[in-house]
Amino acid sequence: MSDGRRGAGARRVVITGLGTVNPLGARVEEFWDSLCAGRSGIGPIEQFDVSAFPVRFGGEVKGFDPSRLPDPRAARRMDRFTQFALHAALEAVQDCGLDLAMGDPYRRGVILGCSIGGLNEFEDGHGTYLRAGPRRISPFVIPKMMPNAAPATVAIQFGLMGPSGAVASACASAADAIGDAFRAVQRGEADVMLTGGSDATITTMGLGGFAAARSLSTRNDCPQAASRPFDRDRDGFVLSEGAGILVLEEFEHARQRGARIYAELAGFGRTNDAYGIAAPHPDGRGAARAIRNALEDAALRPDEIDYVNAHATSTTLGDQVETRAIKQEFGAHAYRLAISSTKGMTGHLCGASGAIELIASALATLRGVVPPTINYETPDPACDLDYVPNVAREMRVKRAMSTSFGFGGHNSCLIVSSLA
Repeated sequence: MSDGRRGAGARRVVITGLGTVNPLGARVEEFWDSLCAGRSGIGPIEQFDVSAFPVRFGGEVKGFDPSRLPDPRAARRMDRFTQFALHAALEAVQDCGLDLAMGDPYRRGVILGCSIGGLNEFEDGHGTYLRAGPRRISPFVIPKMMPNAAPATVAIQFGLMGPSGAVASACASAADAIGDAFRAVQRGEADVMLTGGSDATITTMGLGGFAAARSLSTRNDCPQAASRPFDRDRDGFVLSEGAGILVLEEFEHARQRGARIYAELAGFGRTNDAYGIAAPHPDGRGAARAIRNALEDAALRPDEIDYVNAHATSTTLGDQVETRAIKQEFGAHAYRLAISSTKGMTGHLCGASGAIELIASALATLRGVVPPTINYETPDPACDLDYVPNVAREMRVKRAMSTSFGFGGHNSCLIVSSLA
């Protein structure tokens, strides 16, 4: 291993719990099984009338029932993105097997990412204002739409009184939140952190805004084939929704209680392009440096990474820039890496994408299976690496990297390592 930036006294951090709700399922195992089967979660949007929109499909969470949350009355005072976060957090906490009611609550915290916040509530509240005036605006508008509503709700649910907050860095939000939680455990500020991200941007303004920016695929006639990362004929990403939550725990804390460990969270790196608000730097230098920072943080050489779960959203420029960045930092090893973008199946969950993709990366290291990049039919000469086309691959994954890049030039990379 190379000389990394991890200090000699830094504590090891492991993943001991997973939870999700996304277009592929409302449980982690359902999500993983769908990934490995190459199953798409994309379809026509049903939440509102989309007949006037240029894009009429997305990655919706079908059949989600917030009344099944622990307090249905309280759930009605949550925006959809907060409901998603709580649902995933409940699964993750149950999965980790730790009784959060026991022990020092100030040693446990929650940091979650979200790209926008309660967009559903903002639209509903504004609609009430236009129809009935300011006196009819609900007193819950602000508490429901603020991005920190999700981590606050999770903290209240489990009595988490340690490091807490929300991170908003567009599509890198969840990865940045996980990185911040990782640092909190690593530095000794907490022993246990719930982290990840949640977003619910399939709304009239969310869909309309991304469509107006020409960011979205317009394959209305074939939604399941619309998200096609690295494929020559890609034409934009697919807007999706959902949440992913991970439980991070200090290694000795987890070992002493006999916890099941999915993987070790070994490195984190982030940068900013300082280039454009809605486009990456064309030479990929910011993304490349984030990759390098994560490798140095984990004290790893590039050739020690086996798999990259790529951000690759299925945009023409974005996928090419990411490929360029991978080549810059991995050199000849770039052509030996297994690389896939699970967004072909899930679509783009915006501020939650980094969380479900890290879950997929951790499971790849544990189970020795790399999910495929589906809808990969025609190679793009500018994207010439091994993208695990269309069929999952059984292989040993000792270490995996998950990349997340967002509007505003945010670049974030996380590395997980198998303990086996």
